[in-house]
Amino acid sequence: MGQCRIISGRWRGRKLPVPDLDGLRPTPDRVRETIFNWLQPVIGSARCLDLFSGSGALGFEAASRGAESVILVEFNTTAAKQLRDNKALLAAENCNVENMTAQQFLATHSEQYDIVFIDPPYQANLWTEIAQQLVETSALRDNAHIYLECPSKGELPKLPNHWQLIKDKKAGEVRYCLFLNNVGDDT
Repeated sequence: MGQCRIISGRWRGRKLPVPDLDGLRPTPDRVRETIFNWLQPVIGSARCLDLFSGSGALGFEAASRGAESVILVEFNTTAAKQLRDNKALLAAENCNVENMTAQQFLATHSEQYDIVFIDPPYQANLWTEIAQQLVETSALRDNAHIYLECPSKGELPKLPNHWQLIKDKKAGEVRYCLFLNNVGDDT
């Protein structure tokens, strides 16, 4: 069993157990710190969706920093159980765990979100499919922020034209980007 640490906010410094599962790679602390510095102006009272939650590092960090609500979606039953246990450990009333695929969640839920985290297993190559489903299901509020994590080698996946790239960094094998759902742009 590994662990991940919450960097800032209400649960700053808390360490959460993370199951040792193939392909589960919590977003590194320094990457998470940068992401949440980018999101700081909009995280308070945001409705967040963590579509490939895994360790919960992104979702619990968002909740710790003042997000109104966080949905943690995780298909792996073992990882989802640990997310529920960690939710209970933190008494994180603003978090909910959904044990299903990201595609199933988007197909069956009609809420809209201010911030969406997309960090699928790299080998699954789901970025374009999930981005398209977010648009088709109207899951993004106007000017929502979309965080995307992918391999640092190669091009960005094909994404909706109206998603405006506002931040883009690399750390080792990881490329992490922040997009704005710029609905006023019809290109």
